[in-house]
Amino acid sequence: MNFDTLTPELPRRTFLKVATASGFALGAFPLAILAQGTPPAAGLKATEQPSAFVRITPDGIVTVTINRLDFGQGVQTGLPMILAEELDADWSKVRSEHGNANPAYVDPAFGMHLTGGSASIKNSYTQYRELGARTRAMLVSAAATQWNVDAGTLRTENGDVVGAGGKKLGYGELAEAAMKLPVPEKVALKDPKQFRIIGKPTGRIDARAKSSGQQRYGIDVRLPGMLTAVVARPPVFAAKLKSVDDSAAKAVKGVKAVLRVPVDRGGEGVAVVADGYWAAKQGRDALKLEWDTAGVEKADSARLLASYRELAGKLGAIKYNADVSKLASAPKKISAEYTFPYLAHAPMEPLNCTVAFTGSAAELWMGTQMPGLDAFAASNVLGVAPQAIKVNTQMAGGGFGRRAIPTSDYVVEACEVAKAARAAGLDAPVRTLWSREDDIKGGYYRPMHLHRAEIGFDEQGNILAWDHVIVGQSILKGTPFESFMVRDGIDSTMVEGMKEPYDVPMRLSVHHPQVNVPVLWWRSVGSTHTAYAMETLLDEVARATGQDPVAYRLKLMGDKHPRHKAALQLAVDHSGYGKRALAPGRAWGVAVHESFQSVVAYVVEASMDKGTPRLHRVTAGVHCNLAVNPTSVEAQVQGAAVMGLSMCLPGAAITLKDGVVEQGNFGDFTVPRITDMPQITVHIVPSAEPPTGIGEPGLPPLAPAFANAVAKLTGKTPRDLPFKFA
Repeated sequence: MNFDTLTPELPRRTFLKVATASGFALGAFPLAILAQGTPPAAGLKATEQPSAFVRITPDGIVTVTINRLDFGQGVQTGLPMILAEELDADWSKVRSEHGNANPAYVDPAFGMHLTGGSASIKNSYTQYRELGARTRAMLVSAAATQWNVDAGTLRTENGDVVGAGGKKLGYGELAEAAMKLPVPEKVALKDPKQFRIIGKPTGRIDARAKSSGQQRYGIDVRLPGMLTAVVARPPVFAAKLKSVDDSAAKAVKGVKAVLRVPVDRGGEGVAVVADGYWAAKQGRDALKLEWDTAGVEKADSARLLASYRELAGKLGAIKYNADVSKLASAPKKISAEYTFPYLAHAPMEPLNCTVAFTGSAAELWMGTQMPGLDAFAASNVLGVAPQAIKVNTQMAGGGFGRRAIPTSDYVVEACEVAKAARAAGLDAPVRTLWSREDDIKGGYYRPMHLHRAEIGFDEQGNILAWDHVIVGQSILKGTPFESFMVRDGIDSTMVEGMKEPYDVPMRLSVHHPQVNVPVLWWRSVGSTHTAYAMETLLDEVARATGQDPVAYRLKLMGDKHPRHKAALQLAVDHSGYGKRALAPGRAWGVAVHESFQSVVAYVVEASMDKGTPRLHRVTAGVHCNLAVNPTSVEAQVQGAAVMGLSMCLPGAAITLKDGVVEQGNFGDFTVPRITDMPQITVHIVPSAEPPTGIGEPGLPPLAPAFANAVAKLTGKTPRDLPFKFA
């Protein structure tokens, strides 16, 4: 989800709108702030208070609380690096932990609890620098008081305050006194030239735990007396139950209860609560359920495609309105239709949420991208005050957007199960687990899209007119975000990435059909499909006019996009493009795209192996301004590239037949295997400017770069994702 288009005055208004739409009780927030244990300093917000973010123990260990979910992107290391830099901490003694739904941990730019939009480092860069600087100043003041000297005569170094003659006091010795001092409102930050932690390749804090199998995730939560639930959900979204025969399920050893519960979108389900997952699953398998699907739409991929094609032949809501009258007389033309299927997020850790409900309060454990929103959703379901809800954010094994749902679907469902279990006499925490099949069939997909383009150009590749229509569901309609991110009938996330950075005369219109399929942002959101259409069409124009695709892009960019040019040139230079001879049967492919204020360019090498495209080598040029941790930037781009590759592989689609999702596991929903992996190298454009997003920008240009190489080999641009070859 790209929040870059929000105007500067929106954060407070945005939060209020989201709060109101979600049933937030804003009066609870001061209670949560006071619960920090330290009164707010005059003139400072909760997000600026060191006491909420830094804990230093007598042995000098510095624990930094992160205001985001870490689900593999590395913020559990990146944010502490930023704070530790200004704190002058000993990095070997820095640790990190997740925050919760406390208002101190909202995104300081957006005003709500959020991990998304590739904004974690970008939006909290200055915040965490200032937190570190404030903590450092308080430690220095404490040392000055103890030594009875002027604080201006002291300096800090690697976890110590250093005085005259080299005498030292460790941060651990000073922390208790320091944290009782007034918090300075104004602090001086380092010149980037002084950085010794920021910008240096750094191993992740959680690497040892993850590589040794010791890392605990939401799915690993274990509480005394805890029960486990699995839910039988309707095969068609929003369907209800006609009849339930649970006799065989109740006979399964370990099953404690079989409960009818509401599920997402107004549907009904059956929860089987048991001693453990296996008993709960066996109980669910033994259920005999009859579903009433008569009153709900049964979405069908084939029928949807036909209806989308019909819509694409009509003018929709206008985003750009350039004159396209020159299409008729253009010397050269391209007419293209692109199709993009529904896509599942399919994180390695399926959805889960553990709820301990007492009747008057509740505690939740889950990996969540929106803990504040989920806390208020839980309060609504459980009928308790928002301040009686405690959220324990857990490390998550991936998410790609699926753990940031405006409806809080999996949290609401888990709370419904816990409430029903308590009503049935089960006084115990309940962990609701989704299986892999539940996760892939459970909805909230990247929407299906269809693009239709008509382009007219001359012999020199000058674009004379470009008429473009996009058809696809809105992911924001009906959510708290609709009021400020759907404008003039257009979901802004669906058109992001169109037109820029190329100065082309485009008429762009949009249709948003209503379909009974729950949809959501998916890593890089609209750019998953807009980058593909834009970059393959431009490559096709370059080939049709005999121009080098790199030179053609640079010409279209003109002088207005130095970051795009720098990223593209870096990828070109390191790949050997135009200089190195490729192996027989291989071809180059190029694409460049900006999303979340960062630019990623790919130069790839691909071949055709018995009619199947193969990707061999990927060279990335990345412009994300200052790379706080180059190691994490490299990992994020590599991971995003692999996810981009997944969109191309046969079988990488979610399809529906008469309302039922046809895929259920990795046997029929393709993800890249090790045999699909290309060699990936990542190169970062040097910069000292404040960092921009990096979790998602590596995904969009991979598929079009691959497709452009395939087009050179076959003479035909792949118009459908995943690739289809007879």
